[in-house]
Amino acid sequence: MANITASMVKELREKTEAGMMDCKKALTASDGDMEQAIVWLREHGIAKAAKKQGAVAAEGLCSFAVSGNKLVTFELNSQTDFVAQNAKFIELLDTVGNIIVNSNATNTEEALKVVSNGKDVETIILEASGVIGEKISLRRVNVITKTDNQAFGGYKHDGGKIVAVAVVDGADANVAKDLAIHIVASNPEYVSKDDIPADVVAREREVILNTALNENAQSAKPKPENIIAERIVPGRLDKQLKEISLLCQNYIMADQEQTVEAYLKSIKASVVTFVRIAVGEGIEKVETDFAAEVAAQAAAAQK
Repeated sequence: MANITASMVKELREKTEAGMMDCKKALTASDGDMEQAIVWLREHGIAKAAKKQGAVAAEGLCSFAVSGNKLVTFELNSQTDFVAQNAKFIELLDTVGNIIVNSNATNTEEALKVVSNGKDVETIILEASGVIGEKISLRRVNVITKTDNQAFGGYKHDGGKIVAVAVVDGADANVAKDLAIHIVASNPEYVSKDDIPADVVAREREVILNTALNENAQSAKPKPENIIAERIVPGRLDKQLKEISLLCQNYIMADQEQTVEAYLKSIKASVVTFVRIAVGEGIEKVETDFAAEVAAQAAAAQK
């Protein structure tokens, strides 16, 4: 059996960034063969990461990456916010973004299969999970393209807790970035009122009508129901639809009070599309009793 020296452990640790004891175990298991030790660590890192697959990864960061006329937005989740601030996690975020934007992937499933330097993205993330010590997962990969005459603009709020990207026509990247800042703050759902699907409009009308009828029923002087439906509801509905439409919102980046649409018209520009994502949207977080969890671990340790 080979003599495992401190310098060998140090070299392996520098190459893999694994812990000293893990490096020593890997070298012992591989009889001092450095390459085999790296393989051993990879295999065991994946095994550790695989055990975490049942955990919920609802923290993390959103990001975007640009390559020419192509941009991708995506979310990389971790189990805790603390890990999301880790330098290795942020490095992984950048690595994954660069790999995806320079590939032909158009969604998350395709992105996970993209190969870079002999490893697919899924393996890269899985190995990082083993090193970092938490389940890490990729989701919501979205590709946006533009023409040479259009411009991208992106903004990351709070390091990537919320990310927005806008594509503008007739203006530069600075205008697009300012628009992205507005989108992060105002959270529009559609570019214009015309983009809102009919079923969404119908649902909003129904909610507003029922609310107005309930308010009217409790009023000291109730109005006829036809007045509610024909006069009150249309106004409230229009106000609600404007609130979720980007072009109708008051532009927070303007020097004076004006809508996004008015501002863009004043500079002879238009918005083509936008994307806004926030960490953890759509993920059901598991609420845990921390005290009970600590007590359970303590009890298990005594057995």
